[in-house]
Amino acid sequence: MKRLVAWLMSGLVLAGLLVSLLVPPAASAEELRNLADDKIAERGDKVDLNNSSVRRFQSYPGMYPTLAGKIVLGGPYQSVDDVLNLDLTDRQKELFNKYKDNFTVTPPAIALNEGFDRINDGQYR
Repeated sequence: MKRLVAWLMSGLVLAGLLVSLLVPPAASAEELRNLADDKIAERGDKVDLNNSSVRRFQSYPGMYPTLAGKIVLGGPYQSVDDVLNLDLTDRQKELFNKYKDNFTVTPPAIALNEGFDRINDGQYR
């Protein structure tokens, strides 16, 4: 009986070794990068007006959720100043100008803009 168990165990170990030879190696970190990672690297610490969700505006008092929603829905933008062409109140224009240096514009990416992910990205506290 002991020999049978030892023979079965050695067969399992051999099968595991053979499977490990057939399975491709794990992807490197460079291969795991996606469009979102590239956009984050491109924008740096700034909020990308064409590719960010409404939640990215929470750190700017007064902008979330109303003004942030207008900005997100009003794009795409060619420059940061294009936001001022939206139908904004004087207070909203003042707020936007106050934080203007914290924003940037990169070309819009379909993967980051499809559906309602920019309005409700599913992250809750």
